[in-house]
Amino acid sequence: MATLLTDSQLLGKLVAFDSTSEKSNLPIADFICDYLGGSAIEISRNENDDHAKVNLIIRVSGRNDDNRNGLVLSGHMDVVPAAEPQWQSDPFNLLETEESFVGRGVADMKGFLALAINAARRAAGRGLARPLVLILTYDEELGTLGAQHVADTWQAPFPLPQSAIIGEPTSLRVIRMHKGYLKMRIVFHGKSAHSGFPDLGINAIEPAGPVITALSKLARELRNERPENSEYFPETPFVALVQAMISGGTALNIVPDRCELRFGARLMPGMESGPLLTRIETAIRDCGDLDGCSFDVISESAPMLTGDDAPIHRHLCDMLGQTESFGASYATDAGALQRLGLDCVLFGPGTIEVAHRPNESLGKREFAEAARLLERIVADFCES
Repeated sequence: MATLLTDSQLLGKLVAFDSTSEKSNLPIADFICDYLGGSAIEISRNENDDHAKVNLIIRVSGRNDDNRNGLVLSGHMDVVPAAEPQWQSDPFNLLETEESFVGRGVADMKGFLALAINAARRAAGRGLARPLVLILTYDEELGTLGAQHVADTWQAPFPLPQSAIIGEPTSLRVIRMHKGYLKMRIVFHGKSAHSGFPDLGINAIEPAGPVITALSKLARELRNERPENSEYFPETPFVALVQAMISGGTALNIVPDRCELRFGARLMPGMESGPLLTRIETAIRDCGDLDGCSFDVISESAPMLTGDDAPIHRHLCDMLGQTESFGASYATDAGALQRLGLDCVLFGPGTIEVAHRPNESLGKREFAEAARLLERIVADFCES
């Protein structure tokens, strides 16, 4: 087994891997496997179809493994790109200032990964009464693809603990629900021609106009609705539908033969996507003859909803003195992992406000406090 690193040393090692989602995550996954390799730790590799990406399911066994007690810690290994010119240091070389760590992914979410990995390493050295399981995923940033692959394909040779912490940056607040995210597109097909003779072609851009107007109307309707659990999202207590990208045409003197509109919708916890998709399809169909139009879902990240009385939520709230329930307006791996029968909460160091931005940072004091809290949580769920 490799030499045990301090939490900050391990964070530096993880940040040094450019695990941007567009690249293979095998280098960082192999490093984690080597670092945790040992007789007391069982590692299962859950690869995608082309074997370029891999999820890791890591278990520190307990003396009592035949029920669903214990704890799951989960985080994603991928990060968003760091191409912004505003970076003041190498984003893949951990910078330590007096108060913070700076680097791509320190908050979202390699800080938590470092703490979880070291927690497993230390737990393996002292033995546990109940198992500790790490689920480390790929391509969360592309639509929770790795977590969905785990939920769809992984055949557990052992029962997973029911209580799970997904280490998103929550400023050490416990969050028991989040919105889902539907990514959709409409493609309008036409026929190209010289723009001097437009009747010889079929313009693919023009029919996009009424559809854009119809979706804008639907978005306004959704803003005025208050679905169940909307009270936990005071800033956006509705399903947010946003038309975000449009492209079409090749040159000013060519009738465009293709136009693509991409848009997304953030569903409330507890909502199914079917009824909203029906409303979208109806809005499109009501725009008239759109025979050259196709609509499809690019990806779907499910909402997450865990009961206020779930043991993991109650335990963390009691430990922290938190009396409120909170929701997050972004999607995470928890939406897919709950399909494995997990009670999921979000809890981790750092703030989402610095994620996906230049000079991403994580406060040293919060990192150290998160380490202390995580050790206590592991002890409470896996040792006592």
